[in-house]
Amino acid sequence: MYNFDSITNRCKTNSLKWDGLKEKYGREDLIPLWIADMDFEVSPSIVKSLQERIKHPIYGYMYCSDDYYKSIIRWMKRRHSWEVEKEWIVFTPGVVSALSYAIRAFTKPEDNIIVQSPVYHPFYSTIENNKRNVITNPLIYKNGAYYMDYKDLERKIDSKTKLLLLCSPHNPIGRVWTKEELSKLGEVCLRNNIIIISDEVHFDLVYREHTHTVMANVSPEIRDNCIICTSPSKTFNIAGLQISNIIIPNNKLRKKYDEELKKDHIVRPNIFGQGALIAAYDESEEWLDSLMRYLEENKDFFIDFIETRISKLKVVRPQSTYLLWVDCSGLNMNSEELKEFFLNKSGLALNHGEIFGEEGKLFQRFNIACPRTVLEEVLLRIEKAVKDEVL
Repeated sequence: MYNFDSITNRCKTNSLKWDGLKEKYGREDLIPLWIADMDFEVSPSIVKSLQERIKHPIYGYMYCSDDYYKSIIRWMKRRHSWEVEKEWIVFTPGVVSALSYAIRAFTKPEDNIIVQSPVYHPFYSTIENNKRNVITNPLIYKNGAYYMDYKDLERKIDSKTKLLLLCSPHNPIGRVWTKEELSKLGEVCLRNNIIIISDEVHFDLVYREHTHTVMANVSPEIRDNCIICTSPSKTFNIAGLQISNIIIPNNKLRKKYDEELKKDHIVRPNIFGQGALIAAYDESEEWLDSLMRYLEENKDFFIDFIETRISKLKVVRPQSTYLLWVDCSGLNMNSEELKEFFLNKSGLALNHGEIFGEEGKLFQRFNIACPRTVLEEVLLRIEKAVKDEVL
């Protein structure tokens, strides 16, 4: 029913991913596998919702309707076994801005905030731009997989440590944390009065044999000590509509967070985002299930090609997201040489691993949410570039 093999030309649409290549990479003739949006057409239900709204020729202010809240509540219960109450839901335009509001609401300048590196790079800039200190709790990379380092975490905590930014599922490594891992992390934070801000924007994009646990579902105590950041943007490829749902069960924390939002008059969604969310959550589940089957096939295709034909690279097998974290240390290049290799010898626009933290400097992040013929061309380019390098 849904043709994810179809190639849709996104050039000259002001697409950051495509039209922004020249400014970011200095070249326009690259295949872009960098920023996390998909080269797939959205669900027909979302398109229909937007078309219907466009027919009304007045585009004034909106408020969050009952249908908006009901759609979120139903989705969380159906897909994540999470019972959410309407009062817990707070609108923001995006998850990154939501992180910034949380930082300002619950910390003061020069406080310490923990991140588990390598991690989604706006975590660092959002902390630093708010004049707080980044404290890294590096993940353990062992036998091609990543694990939390609780001993290091305990060592890093002091009286100035107020928040931990959790990425769950984790970007860029694609890890789905188990309930046991999250419980252990949550207990450390409870003992030390550290609030958890959990970015769960990829939580719908989980592969078979893995199950995402919402941090607030771990225990009642942890639920009251965390803020859950969600959005349909990654799941349904509607990041440009700027709508996210921040869910805060604790009344005291929610009130403090609301106060911070009101300082910037963040109170209502744009006129198209709300309808798209409702169409996504209420009418697009079949599209999502088809998408996940296609992404799983893309993931397997990519990994099989690397393992059989480009053995110098090692893919960290993802449990979630359409982002692949690739260990390039086998190429025996430093970080700058890797940039040059993938950009100018392979003709690819990627996210270079060092932006996710020092631990990622010999890695590259690939966005595989594209038609398979494009992914095949990407891999053939890399294969040729590696062979030319050897020669």
